[in-house]
Amino acid sequence: MLDYNVRGENIEVTDAIRSYVEKKINKLDKYFVNSKSKVIAHVNLKVYPNKSAKAEVTILLPYLSLRAEEVSEDLYKSIDLVIDKLVRQIHKFNTRINRKSRDKGINDFKLTIPDADYEAEAEANGNDEDKMEVVRTKRLALKPMDSQEAILQMNMLDHNFFIFEDTDTNGISIVYKRNDGRYGLIETND
Repeated sequence: MLDYNVRGENIEVTDAIRSYVEKKINKLDKYFVNSKSKVIAHVNLKVYPNKSAKAEVTILLPYLSLRAEEVSEDLYKSIDLVIDKLVRQIHKFNTRINRKSRDKGINDFKLTIPDADYEAEAEANGNDEDKMEVVRTKRLALKPMDSQEAILQMNMLDHNFFIFEDTDTNGISIVYKRNDGRYGLIETND
């Protein structure tokens, strides 16, 4: 059984919106019918001043999370798109998720794909794990710098992230460009 939590930012979650979200989330319930563990879906809806709307859904499984987000000009369209994206994720990672649950010793969780045609389609398209192959390896020497200098280096290289030795923490850190155009910093624990 799939439980869900619906939250809104810059929008009041009306009964109509909640009902629509519940109807769409319940479509995902068929994938978790064999699960004895509690599966929780967190839905976050946000409306921006420029009249666009974002729907984020995170499904917490016993050992991993499925997450998708979509932005469009209409809230209901964003909800539809994010559910479609989650279904594709579930189909794509079905075998991997089930194998991982067995490896971790979680016997009460099994993801079920009701459509038998999907297995034949996956075989025809090749193995998804081949697409996860590392095709290039880079080695780099980390230079000591602060986060501001790392952001400048990242922008000069036209990359989305940059790894560096942080002079403030003496640890390895990563700066990255966020979807909203601002920057994030990931600091490692020693």
